[in-house]
Amino acid sequence: MAKSFTYIDLHRHLDLYDNMQGAIDTSESGKILTVGVTTTPRAWPRNYDLIRDKQYVRASLGLHPQLVNANSDAELELFMTYFHQTRYIGEVGMDAGKEYVHTVQDQERIFREILKACAESGGKVLSVHSTRSATKVLNAIEELLPRSRGRVILHWFTGTVDEAGHAIRLGCYFSVNSRMLESKRGRLLIMSLPTDRVLTETDGPFGSGGDALASENELRSLYTSLMDMWSVSHDGLLKQLSMNLKAALG
Repeated sequence: MAKSFTYIDLHRHLDLYDNMQGAIDTSESGKILTVGVTTTPRAWPRNYDLIRDKQYVRASLGLHPQLVNANSDAELELFMTYFHQTRYIGEVGMDAGKEYVHTVQDQERIFREILKACAESGGKVLSVHSTRSATKVLNAIEELLPRSRGRVILHWFTGTVDEAGHAIRLGCYFSVNSRMLESKRGRLLIMSLPTDRVLTETDGPFGSGGDALASENELRSLYTSLMDMWSVSHDGLLKQLSMNLKAALG
């Protein structure tokens, strides 16, 4: 990725914006280092074609746990056919929320297969979903993906401080967003994280009404909050996040 940037957005659903090309162009023109995650491998070819020549944007191959269903073995097979085309993997993981708990066993099986493939390949950077399943997600990572074989970035982490501590010991990073700061629990979690494990995201377009410029405004607000939280200048924040990103990308 480019060395000079204004913001880092390591989890944005570019293909879910009303105008995907416009969202990509906004990241490029705004010098926003962006990872465009996908929710299904069926979306990969279009994402890859639109993003592969960009300076600030990368495409990420995903299989979202909320979409796991009876057809997911075929989805996993398709995922593996594209696996070699990118080092960015996401959105993957598990979700044990009430709407998705009925598929959690299949979610875990698929997530474990993805972790095994990442460990065998080496060098992958994963954006991982862990809603109401942080311990199972972290245990699978600990078992199947050694730190030397890949990097895990926990997207919008909602686990406990103790679970965050487990993740830190495993070498995980955390991509945080402005909506996490809207709750006391989210603020306390972010404040508990070592500054060298924090990266930033929007999870756009969710919460931004399908507007890429609104996602940029979210990043601006988030950076202001982190500057206050860490008592650093804007340049100091960018320097810390740049070091974190370099370490996360290995």
